[in-house]
Amino acid sequence: MNRGFYTVMAAQFFSSLADNALLIAAIALLVELHGPAWLTPLLKFFFTVSYVVLAAFVGAFADSLPKGKVMFVTNTVKMAGCALMFFYDAFAMLGISTHLVVLASYAVVGLGAAAYSPAKYGILTEMLPARQLVVANGWIEGLTVASIIIGTMLGGALVNPRVSAALLSIDIPHFDTGIDTGPEAAILVISAFYLIAAVFNLRIPDTGAKYHDQTRNPLIMVKDFVDCFSALWRDKLGQISLAVTTLFWGAGATLQFIVLRWAEHKLHMPLSQGAVLQGIVAIGVALGAVVAGRTVPLNKSLQVLPVGAAMGLAVMALIFVTWMPLVYFLLVLVGALAGFFVVPMNALLQHRGHVLLSAGHSIAVQNFNENLNILLMLGLYALMIRANFAIDTIIVLFGVFVSLTMMMVIRLHKYNQSREDSLHLIGIEKH
Repeated sequence: MNRGFYTVMAAQFFSSLADNALLIAAIALLVELHGPAWLTPLLKFFFTVSYVVLAAFVGAFADSLPKGKVMFVTNTVKMAGCALMFFYDAFAMLGISTHLVVLASYAVVGLGAAAYSPAKYGILTEMLPARQLVVANGWIEGLTVASIIIGTMLGGALVNPRVSAALLSIDIPHFDTGIDTGPEAAILVISAFYLIAAVFNLRIPDTGAKYHDQTRNPLIMVKDFVDCFSALWRDKLGQISLAVTTLFWGAGATLQFIVLRWAEHKLHMPLSQGAVLQGIVAIGVALGAVVAGRTVPLNKSLQVLPVGAAMGLAVMALIFVTWMPLVYFLLVLVGALAGFFVVPMNALLQHRGHVLLSAGHSIAVQNFNENLNILLMLGLYALMIRANFAIDTIIVLFGVFVSLTMMMVIRLHKYNQSREDSLHLIGIEKH
């Protein structure tokens, strides 16, 4: 791995850390503003909308400039969304709901993240040969999950009443920050991590990869996106890896909120402690990602499919446990299973996308599918919360859905293989 790869990892770490800490701070801000419980999952919903709406355009944008520059610009958009959260009072004076301002602010952060992602992943295929993609993804996913762990725990710590009181007690002579609440103080601290990410973005080297004839006509861009979308879903390996990663990210986003609500209702934990349990799951994902990166070569990636079905079953065991050592073990297990099966699938999808399309366009198609599923699953989860479904019922429905979907994907792969051996496509480059 070259130095540029490690610079990309550092930039990704701090930007992702800030995204995840900001989610917890935004939840705390909604609670401070007396928002109803069903609004909480809509934070992630609003964050994700941009991934779906802009999918046809962000791939072309990522391929139109050096990807380090793309990451810098889009990280700046995230910073703007973070800053917007401070102005909910000003918007309230204009008659705009404070709850809507918080949701819209996090949506702006999502806008930056949507354009950041194709550059972040696409640069891997420009920097590294195909044989190193699983290892690189193991590092990227492991570090991303580490940022989720630390970011989530940081967000939980910053909204802790004692920490909030300490932050609010800081007095800067002759300077009024206008910060009056604990969540606002947390958001101010989090903004510093976006600044750190920006510094690393500026140090990412230009790989020299050029994608010529990038159109600016939106109709042509949509048509190109549809063509890329169809190409990946028609590919026998692309459709399997795309189905798995789509399921994983939808399930993962929903599981974040399930864990928070489960911790509140079953373990009687406040938000600051429930956020720590999210971090425990992420520790498992990091472990699974690292193990997969070291033990699963690209040509064996499809052998991990049954692990996804096992993850769904493991999630359902949550309804039976309240003893904390067992809680920690089970959450780490769920995360490890998830990390172990998604990293090889992600690497395979990136490889097939790079072979069939281009780095930016293939990641944009991947993001569209994954985030459309996040919208659907979070929307269903919000509806179940609003309908007062018991958390145990939600967990069982979630686990059954994940396991059954993975079994269907396994059957599809076996059917594809019975018609034609598609595994030989791994490693075939376009000419």
